[in-house]
Amino acid sequence: MLITLYSTEGCHLCEQAYRLLVEVGVQDNVEVVDIAFDDALFSRYGVIIPVLSIQHHEHNVSELGWPFDKETLQTWLTTNKLG
Repeated sequence: MLITLYSTEGCHLCEQAYRLLVEVGVQDNVEVVDIAFDDALFSRYGVIIPVLSIQHHEHNVSELGWPFDKETLQTWLTTNKLG
Protein backbone atom coordinates (compact mmCIF):
# COMPACT_ATOMS: atom_id res chain seq x y z
CA MET A 1 0.00 0.00 0.00
CA LEU A 2 1.33 3.42 -0.94
CA ILE A 3 1.63 6.29 1.55
CA THR A 4 1.26 9.76 0.07
CA LEU A 5 3.11 12.62 1.75
CA TYR A 6 1.56 15.93 0.73
CA SER A 7 4.36 18.44 0.81
CA THR A 8 5.98 21.36 -0.98
CA GLU A 9 9.50 22.58 -1.57
CA GLY A 10 11.08 24.35 1.37
CA CYS A 11 8.64 22.94 3.94
CA HIS A 12 10.80 22.10 6.97
CA LEU A 13 7.90 20.33 8.69
CA CYS A 14 7.49 18.13 5.62
CA GLU A 15 11.18 17.25 5.84
CA GLN A 16 10.69 16.30 9.49
CA ALA A 17 7.70 14.14 8.56
CA TYR A 18 9.73 12.37 5.88
CA ARG A 19 12.55 11.72 8.37
CA LEU A 20 10.01 10.06 10.67
CA LEU A 21 8.87 7.86 7.78
CA VAL A 22 12.52 6.85 7.27
CA GLU A 23 12.94 6.16 10.98
CA VAL A 24 10.02 3.71 10.96
CA GLY A 25 11.31 2.11 7.74
CA VAL A 26 8.48 2.79 5.30
CA GLN A 27 10.23 5.28 3.01
CA ASP A 28 10.12 2.81 0.08
CA ASN A 29 6.30 2.95 0.24
CA VAL A 30 6.12 6.76 0.19
CA GLU A 31 5.20 8.99 -2.71
CA VAL A 32 5.89 12.68 -2.07
CA VAL A 33 3.36 14.92 -3.81
CA ASP A 34 4.11 18.63 -4.18
CA ILE A 35 0.82 20.44 -3.66
CA ALA A 36 2.12 23.63 -5.32
CA PHE A 37 1.40 22.26 -8.79
CA ASP A 38 -2.22 21.26 -8.20
CA ASP A 39 -4.84 23.88 -7.36
CA ALA A 40 -7.18 21.37 -5.71
CA LEU A 41 -4.44 19.93 -3.50
CA PHE A 42 -3.14 23.39 -2.65
CA SER A 43 -6.63 24.49 -1.68
CA ARG A 44 -7.12 21.40 0.51
CA TYR A 45 -3.67 21.07 2.12
CA GLY A 46 -2.00 24.46 1.66
CA VAL A 47 -2.01 25.51 5.30
CA ILE A 48 -1.95 22.08 6.96
CA ILE A 49 0.97 20.23 5.34
CA PRO A 50 2.55 17.87 5.94
CA VAL A 51 -0.26 15.37 5.64
CA LEU A 52 0.09 11.62 5.17
CA SER A 53 -2.59 9.73 3.30
CA ILE A 54 -3.35 6.09 2.55
CA GLN A 55 -6.13 5.11 0.18
CA HIS A 56 -7.55 1.70 1.09
CA HIS A 57 -10.37 1.56 -1.43
CA GLU A 58 -11.83 3.98 -3.94
CA HIS A 59 -13.54 6.10 -1.27
CA ASN A 60 -11.85 4.99 1.95
CA VAL A 61 -8.91 7.26 2.81
CA SER A 62 -7.01 7.53 6.08
CA GLU A 63 -5.06 10.73 6.73
CA LEU A 64 -2.63 11.80 9.42
CA GLY A 65 -2.01 15.52 9.77
CA TRP A 66 0.87 17.30 11.41
CA PRO A 67 1.87 17.44 14.18
CA PHE A 68 2.74 13.81 14.81
CA ASP A 69 5.67 12.05 16.42
CA LYS A 70 7.22 8.65 15.77
CA GLU A 71 4.86 6.88 18.19
CA THR A 72 1.75 8.46 16.66
CA LEU A 73 3.01 7.62 13.17
CA GLN A 74 3.68 4.01 14.13
CA THR A 75 0.20 3.68 15.65
CA TRP A 76 -1.37 5.15 12.48
CA LEU A 77 0.66 2.75 10.31
CA THR A 78 -0.35 -0.23 12.46
CA THR A 79 -4.00 0.79 12.34
CA ASN A 80 -3.71 0.96 8.56
CA LYS A 81 -1.93 -2.44 8.42
CA LEU A 82 1.45 -1.02 7.41
CA GLY A 83 3.31 -1.23 10.69
